[in-house]
Amino acid sequence: MKKQINTEAAPAAIGPYSQGIEIEGFIFTSGQIPINPETSEMVENNIEKQTVQVLENLKNVLKKANLGMDNIIKTTIFLSDLGNFDKVNEIYEEYFGDIPPARSCIEVAKLPKNSLIEIEAIAR
Repeated sequence: MKKQINTEAAPAAIGPYSQGIEIEGFIFTSGQIPINPETSEMVENNIEKQTVQVLENLKNVLKKANLGMDNIIKTTIFLSDLGNFDKVNEIYEEYFGDIPPARSCIEVAKLPKNSLIEIEAIAR
């Protein structure tokens, strides 16, 4: 049986989806974009600040499920510009320990609300 994960510490869904779903010990998060959950506004148009906000949002969804960033086994990063790859990696690395999760990174034409980055995760 699946269980919905919702927290006010991450942005509310902007469509018909859940922040996360738990099923059989796995957590599947929806893609997180750089919306500050306190203001419901996008953080400034800066890849470093947007990356931090996305990872904090992701961390807060997992926290609601009593998990941490070290429980993530796979992420998918969507970037509007692969030219930001190195900057994202610098910040991303700070959020994971010695064994970072498996990962894919994809350049896309456009993201919701014109975000520069979106990240989704699978955790257990």
